[in-house]
Amino acid sequence: MKTETTTSFETKFEEEVYEGLTASPKFLSSKYFYDKIGDKLFQDIMALPEYYLTNCELEVISNHTAAIAEIFKGRDGFDLIELGAGDGKKTKVLLKYLDEHQYNFNFLPIDISQNVLDQLKSSLREELPNVNVYPQQGTYFEVLERLSEYNERKKVIMVLGSNIGNLLHPQAIHFLKDIQRSMVEGDLLFMGFDQKKNPQTILDAYNDKTGVTAAFNKNILTRINNELDADFNLDDFLHWEVYDPETGTAKSFLVSKKTQKVSIKKLELEVNFQEWETIHTEISQKYNDEIVNWLAEESGLKIDGQFTDSKNYYKNYIFTKS
Repeated sequence: MKTETTTSFETKFEEEVYEGLTASPKFLSSKYFYDKIGDKLFQDIMALPEYYLTNCELEVISNHTAAIAEIFKGRDGFDLIELGAGDGKKTKVLLKYLDEHQYNFNFLPIDISQNVLDQLKSSLREELPNVNVYPQQGTYFEVLERLSEYNERKKVIMVLGSNIGNLLHPQAIHFLKDIQRSMVEGDLLFMGFDQKKNPQTILDAYNDKTGVTAAFNKNILTRINNELDADFNLDDFLHWEVYDPETGTAKSFLVSKKTQKVSIKKLELEVNFQEWETIHTEISQKYNDEIVNWLAEESGLKIDGQFTDSKNYYKNYIFTKS
């Protein structure tokens, strides 16, 4: 059996799985939901009627495309850098407009999933062949270190899908500070924030009755089984969602239905679970203008505009360096 002092890891995935499953309480990072199967499951989630976020942000971008494009426009063109590009469904609305109106820009989609980037590049080559696309694989934090290299003309850093909601406020401030440090005067940050609303609407979005969200969360256990030679039985874990309307924090858990022992051979690790013990897998933070303004001030940014959908469920804010 490996101990903390002798354990070595070949990948970050191994290290973070070991760290999370030997902690108390146990946790795993939601960034590892995503592989070929996880990517498809998330696309299925975005198509669910309960998952309002995608349609709300699509409405924002579709209804305000011209105004957004005009704000993005730079004197010498601009580089559009999207963190967490995904399948590009919403971004393509904007890219199509920019292409049709002959804006001078390059598109740099960034995602942790190489599979997603390959699919996005292929679809853009077919749908928008005139758009210059330069995909980059990596986590936000890895890529942010490289963003400062793009300083010859205006940078527009775009984060859609309320991806910042996966971070607690201290982590979000750290993330925003990293973005701010990569920006120079004239650069923009265009970021989506899911707003506080009826708590039941939020719970339904992360706990659909068809079980797609549960399968998405459990995909991290499948990855551990496949990549680290573990023996998780997915049926022995329950997906559970909670939402605190005071803090605006939705949390996802995998809950062990029974006392059990799981072996992860590649880590030489046995993980004991008590009945109803949890693995915390994800948070999804919700916001209002006051919270977003506070996050901006703490990060050296200022709000320079905002767009919202017809229900005020979701907002895309424009930030500049303060």
